[in-house]
Amino acid sequence: MVRLAVRVHRADADLVLAELLTLAPGGVEEVDVSPGVVEYAVYGAPGELPELPDLRAAAGAALVEVVTTEVADDWADRWRAFHRPVEIAGRLFVRPPWEPARDRLLDLVIDPGQAFGTGAHHTTRLCLELLAGLEPGGPAVDLGCGSGVLAIAAARLGWAPVLGVDHEVESVRATGENAAVNAVEVEARRFDLVRGGPVPTAPLVLANLLRPLLLCVARAGFAGPAPRTLIASGLLASEADEIAAAFARHGLAEADRRLSGEWAALRLAAIG
Repeated sequence: MVRLAVRVHRADADLVLAELLTLAPGGVEEVDVSPGVVEYAVYGAPGELPELPDLRAAAGAALVEVVTTEVADDWADRWRAFHRPVEIAGRLFVRPPWEPARDRLLDLVIDPGQAFGTGAHHTTRLCLELLAGLEPGGPAVDLGCGSGVLAIAAARLGWAPVLGVDHEVESVRATGENAAVNAVEVEARRFDLVRGGPVPTAPLVLANLLRPLLLCVARAGFAGPAPRTLIASGLLASEADEIAAAFARHGLAEADRRLSGEWAALRLAAIG
């Protein structure tokens, strides 16, 4: 087994991560190397990993170095140890399939080998915390659904119907598969947030996206009435004011802000 790691400057890490996920749809491991450098790593057998020129192209000017190492025979066990369950707000329990359920918590089973997230990242946890604090109120849309964590959580919490959209075929497929595992109804379909025009809308919109994509959504607007509630994350704390201002033109105002380290999530609510 081989571990292939790309180290990049932190200032550009989010954009690099988005590019890397197109090359490694099984997900990446994130490691803080130093205050200014982040490492993204993928695991696999020789011939299964992205090509070095593709990795360097994805990192672009942010590249610090590429590191390749052999992984010990107990890699599978160590990989499982890395993917730990996450409890959210005393209501939700996001876990990989090999972890047992927890009593009195709504169970979300997400296979970390399928797609782009299991609930462990700061921004996903922040979104789930804000989502868990809402009273269910009808339809919901998850923009950039990835592995379907937010869409499935919304369905488990009582929102219906739930739609998840993503431009990646792997994400659409993984969301559908994870919804089936969790015995909830989530429609998953392809949609390009950059070029698709006005985005799908509902009373609740979930958008755990990078800053550039959030700004694209704000510029494109909604294909119908603006949501009553928009939960936005994937942004740094320093970017939160800009994102809140971008959605103000759609009659949405900041109602809550959550921080975790350098990351932030916003709950924006319809004015009036």
